[in-house]
Amino acid sequence: MILTLVVLLFGLLAIGIPVAAVLVAVTMSLDQLYSFFPVLPAVGDMIWGGSTNFSLVAVPLFILTGELLLSSGIAAGMFKAIDRWVSFVPGGLLHTIIGSSALFSATSGSSVATAATIGTVAIPQMKAGGYSPPLFLGSIAAGGTLGILIPPSINMIIYGVLADVSIGRLYLAGLIPGLILATIFSTVILVVCALKPAIAGGRRVHPSWRERFQALPGLLPPLLLFVLMVGSIYLGVATPTEAAALGLLAALALTALRRRLSVAMLMHAFERTMRTSCMVMLIVLAAQLLNFVMVSIGLADQIRGLVEGLDASPIVIMLSIVAIYLVLGCVMETLSLMIATTPIVVPIIVGIGYDPLWFGVVFMILIETALITPPIGMNLFVVQSVRGEGNFRDVAYGSMPFVAAMLAMIFILMAFPHLATWLPSAVRF
Repeated sequence: MILTLVVLLFGLLAIGIPVAAVLVAVTMSLDQLYSFFPVLPAVGDMIWGGSTNFSLVAVPLFILTGELLLSSGIAAGMFKAIDRWVSFVPGGLLHTIIGSSALFSATSGSSVATAATIGTVAIPQMKAGGYSPPLFLGSIAAGGTLGILIPPSINMIIYGVLADVSIGRLYLAGLIPGLILATIFSTVILVVCALKPAIAGGRRVHPSWRERFQALPGLLPPLLLFVLMVGSIYLGVATPTEAAALGLLAALALTALRRRLSVAMLMHAFERTMRTSCMVMLIVLAAQLLNFVMVSIGLADQIRGLVEGLDASPIVIMLSIVAIYLVLGCVMETLSLMIATTPIVVPIIVGIGYDPLWFGVVFMILIETALITPPIGMNLFVVQSVRGEGNFRDVAYGSMPFVAAMLAMIFILMAFPHLATWLPSAVRF
C-alpha cells in the first residue's frame, strides 16, 4: 500500500497532472485496490462536510484583502515609510524589502501576493540604486515567504484543518519565529554587503528626521489591519474567520478613503480572488478525501509502524523528514506539497513524540524554503515575472543565502522549541 501511494502520488505529479486530479486518482485507486468497503458512496457527504468547514471561509477573505491593499496603493505607502527609516543601513533598500514584506505579510496572509506586491514597488528602484540584481531579487523572493509564517497565514489555516490543530494557537506559535526569521534575513544582507560592498547599492540616502516622521502615516493602514485581525483573535473576541472578515471590511473602508474604490477595481479583485480560492478549496477537499481512505484502509497505521520499526531516534527521524522536504520542495509546487503530505507526516511526528503545533511552525519554514528553491520555487517565478527582463538564474542564485537562513531557523527551533510553543501556552483565548 505504501509503495502504491508513493508511486501514484509522485509519479502523477511528476508528469504534470493537476494536483487535485492526482489526489482524487490516488484516492480512487487505493479504494479499489485495498478498501474493504467502497468509499465512492460516501464522497458526497465527505466533500460537503469539508467544504462547510467554517475555518476555510477565511481563505478567500484574506486573498481579497491582499488584492485591495495592492490596488489601493497602501502597499506603496508602507514601502516608502519603511525605506525612510532603514535606507542609511548598509544594503539600504534590501532591508526595506524585508521589513515591508514582514508587515505586508501580517495583513495579506499570502507569500505569492507579498512577493508580487513588494516586487512591483521595489524592482523599478533597483537600477537607480545600483544594486546587484541577484541579491536584490533574492531578497524580494525570500521576504515574500514570510507571508505563510507571520500571522495571519492562509497556509496555517490549511495545515490547521488537515492536522486538526487550533488555528489561533498556530498564529501565536508563528509570530516569534516569523519576527526572528525576518531579523535573520536582514542579518544575512548585512553580512553579504559587508563582505562584498560593491553589491550593496550606490550612495546611501540619509533622510532627515522630519522626512522620517512625515512618512510614518504610511505605516498606519497595515498596522491597523494587523491589530484588528490578529488582535481580535488573541483577545478572544473573534475566530480567525471572523477576524478575516473584519480585516476585509477595514481594507474596503481604507480603499474608499483613498478614493481608489470602483466597480471595475472590485470586479477585478473578485475575479482574481475567486480563481485562487477555487484552486485552493478543490485541492483541500481532495486531500481530505485521500486522508479518509488512508485511515480506512489502515495505510496511516502502516506508515507509522514502518517509521517506528526503523529503531531510529526521534531527532534522526526529524532530520530525515527535513531532508526529504528539501528535496521534494525542489520539484513540487508548495501548496501541493503541503496538502499531499500533511496527512502522512503529522501522524509520524505525533508518534515519535513531537508537538504538532511546534511542527506546524517548522513545516511552514520548510514550505517557505520550497518557495525559493529552483526549479519549481513559486516566488522565484513571481519575482522574475514582475521583473520582466534578464535571466531567471539571477533570482535563483540570489535566494541561496536566504535558504541557508531558513535552515538555520529550523535548527534553532529544534534546539529551542519554546520559541514556538511559549506564546500559545502563555495566552489563553
